[in-house]
Amino acid sequence: MVVKDTELPHLRRCVELAAEALEAGDEPFGSVLVGADGKVLAEDHNRVASGDHTRHPEFELARWSAAHMSPEERAAATVYTSGEHCPMCSAAHAWVGLGRIVYVASSQQLGEWLGELGVPAAPVRALSIQQVAPGVAVDGPVPELTEDIRALHFRFHRRTG
Repeated sequence: MVVKDTELPHLRRCVELAAEALEAGDEPFGSVLVGADGKVLAEDHNRVASGDHTRHPEFELARWSAAHMSPEERAAATVYTSGEHCPMCSAAHAWVGLGRIVYVASSQQLGEWLGELGVPAAPVRALSIQQVAPGVAVDGPVPELTEDIRALHFRFHRRTG
């Protein structure tokens, strides 16, 4: 499946949420959970600056969906996100039975950017969503917005590096 123009507003909101995370002193990631009818159900941004490195928005949306949606509603939903899910978030997404994922920037792109900045490797290997959750439909990256996300990561790491 290809990302449709009607989906771009959700992805732009992910970029806005990532910018909100950055302004709050956190790493720039943002995600939006959208129901089958196109209605935004929940959204969040990164909150790992608290010291809890599991506070990724994708993980929070998986938890929210498990508490507030039926299995059928979860399967029909889409998670839009600024960056491809990490392995932890991919697993949470699959375990709660959420549907499609659409991401702006891939884990590979992020790794290249962080390498340019000299950021040390993360404690968990970056794997594609399909390597962790092969049954999840995935689309991305979205070139129209990738530079926006890249710029946010460069701002964050130049500030903290």
